[in-house]
Order: sequence, then structure tokens, then C-alpha cells
Amino acid sequence: MRQITGGVTAAKGFFAAAAAAGIKYKDRTDMAMIYSEAPCQAAGTFTRNIVKAAPVKWDQKVVYETKKAQAVVINAGIANACTGEEGMGYCKDTAEEAGKHLNIPAEQVLVASTGVIGMQLPMDRIRAGVAAMVPDLKADIESGHKAARAIMTTDTREKEAAVEVEIGGKTVTVGGMCKGSGMIHPNMCTMLSFVTTDAAISQQLLLEALQADVEDTYNMVSVDGDTSTNDTCILLANAMAGNPEITEKNEDYRIFTEALHQVNETLAKKMAEDGEGATALFEVKVVGAASKEQAKVLSKAVITSNLTKAAVFGHDANWGRILCAMGYSGAEFDPEKVDLFFESAAGKMKIIENGVALDYSEEMASKILSEPAVTAIADVKMGSAQATAWGCDLTFDYVKINADYRS
Repeated sequence: MRQITGGVTAAKGFFAAAAAAGIKYKDRTDMAMIYSEAPCQAAGTFTRNIVKAAPVKWDQKVVYETKKAQAVVINAGIANACTGEEGMGYCKDTAEEAGKHLNIPAEQVLVASTGVIGMQLPMDRIRAGVAAMVPDLKADIESGHKAARAIMTTDTREKEAAVEVEIGGKTVTVGGMCKGSGMIHPNMCTMLSFVTTDAAISQQLLLEALQADVEDTYNMVSVDGDTSTNDTCILLANAMAGNPEITEKNEDYRIFTEALHQVNETLAKKMAEDGEGATALFEVKVVGAASKEQAKVLSKAVITSNLTKAAVFGHDANWGRILCAMGYSGAEFDPEKVDLFFESAAGKMKIIENGVALDYSEEMASKILSEPAVTAIADVKMGSAQATAWGCDLTFDYVKINADYRS
């Protein structure tokens, strides 16, 4: 596997564009389009929040009924959530507008929105944005960058990743972009992710691969514990790499899923480290677990603990907060057997052994926790399973950002 520069336009046959439609923001682009020159197998995972935005409902129908897609239209600024039948109608209108300009069926156009809940989309601006983007569609890296920037809300930077692998003697590329900074606690944040590949693979296996991988990537991220109404991850495969179609879970499928995992994990970590107001990526690894599920529950409990997140912000090795979070997670373990380590670019230190604090240097611990990426490793000594979750520190700026979000 080779990591390459790029995002949604890295794979063969995929184009992207962006436009400043003035939906909410007046000084930046706020619409993006992804287009494939060939129809794609479509897969998707979506929010488990009962309150689902109109674009989520539209995309679920495309993924589970049409099963093919050729374009995606995304807007930032307004979420089109809690907008009733009018909001659903606007999804259809957007898809039809894109279909008309691209000369493809509206049923093969996915839509996605992110931003403020409860507001209706200004369809005159949406239509104008669609019309402006179609002539600008390009397959170059910069067009992918522009699309990634256009879908940001409180994000401070665009998030992209791409890799190449060999499948059936052909070079297959997987690339993607995502946005997410606050309201991040996926159950499939405000999280949108779009992954493209030129692999030839059946729709059923594409869907299975995505659904399985989301559990170990996006669903292991939390910034603030809030599951959005709009969480969406779309995976499109246009078969233009020319590899023999993957129709069974063989070696080719394994290679493809590894490439997909690399892209999704990279994007998931980029969301965590760009959490609203964050100064540090906080990674929690639970090792020696009896099962993977136990390790997942324990690690996510720690990254969602506000007390622990605040301690990371203060560079305070307050290990009791970590052990406490593990204790209320619902997973069974023996706290008197737990070893805990802190690790970063500044070094690695064992903080507790068998549930009891060691005679460690607070100064060194603080130095380790002062790095922009910090890892806590908890060994529960029950087996060989492990899991990793990603979050960030909790800062004063998180409150400021969310206090002012609608204004």
C-alpha cells in the first residue's frame, strides 16, 4: 500500500468542483460536487440518531434501493434537518438540478448538507451553485482540495487522504475527504465523509466493507458526545481501475478493505485532532482485553470523559479520571490489574501498575501531555484483544465556538 497526495479526485474517473453560493457564509465557498464519469456502485452508512436530516433519508433510498450513484452535491451552512416535507422536496430538487446539468438520472445523485438545524435551504442559491460547479468539474488534486474546503463549517482545515494498492495486476486507488469538528460522536458528528475508488467490486461487498470498517474508524471518534442528525459516509466505486470485479471475500477483497481502512482511519483521526477548540489529539488504546467489544467500550468511555479531556488540556496526568471513566463504561474488568501509560513524541511513561500509582515524575508526565498528539494506553490483562479510540482535549474555545454558532 502506498499513501499518495489527494482526496476524492485521486481515483480514476472522479471529478470535483466547489462554488461560493452564499448559503450562509459570505466570504468563502460553501458548495461542493463530486462526479464520476461512469456510474458507481454506491454504499453508505448513516446517523443512528432518530432525528434524521432530509439528505440522510434521500441518500438511504439511493444506497439501498437505486444502489448506484454518479454524483454528490454537498452544501455547508444549513443542515436541512428538521425541515419536514419541504426539506425532502429540496433534496429532490437539488438532485434533479444536478441531474439536468450532468445528464444523469436524479435517482443517481446523492445530496448532503451540514450546518444549522431547522433552517430551509435557499434553493435559488443551491441551483445557482449547481449550475456554476458543473463546468468547473476537474479531476486534478486541486479541485479535490477545493471541494474539501467548501464543505467545512467550524473545521479549521480540510481533511483528505488517498492510497494506492495492487489488485488483480491493476493499480487501484481509494481516496476521500471529510468534514467534522464539532457535534462529533458518530453512530453509524456533524460528520460527512465521501470516499471514492476506481475498484471494481460488487455493491453488496462494497456495502459490507464500509459498514464493517466504519465500526473501527469513524465510530471510534468523539469530540463532544453529540451524535448529529446528518452523519453520512458515502463510498462510490466506478470500476475504472480495470481489476477483475471483486465478488467474494478473497485476497483481493482483503487488500481492498485494508486500503479502505487506511483512508477512513486517517480521516477519522483528522476529525478528532481538529475538534472544536482542540489543542491536542487524544488517542486511547485499550490492550489485553477479553474481547474487541470490551476494548471498544473502555476506550470510548475515556475519550468521551469531559474530566479526562480537560485534564489533557491542562497537561495534567490525572490518571484517576481515566480509571474512573473505564469503571462506569459498563465493561467488566479488574481495576486492580490495570497498567496505564502516557505516550507522545516527548516519551512514554508508566503511570499506574496493577491499579496503583507509581512514583513517576509529574514534570515529565506534563511534558508528555504537552504534545499535539497524546496517547493513553490501558492494559487490562484479560486477553489479547485491543481497540483504539480518538478524541481531543476540551478547551475554553469549545464553549466559545458553540455559544456563537448560530450568530
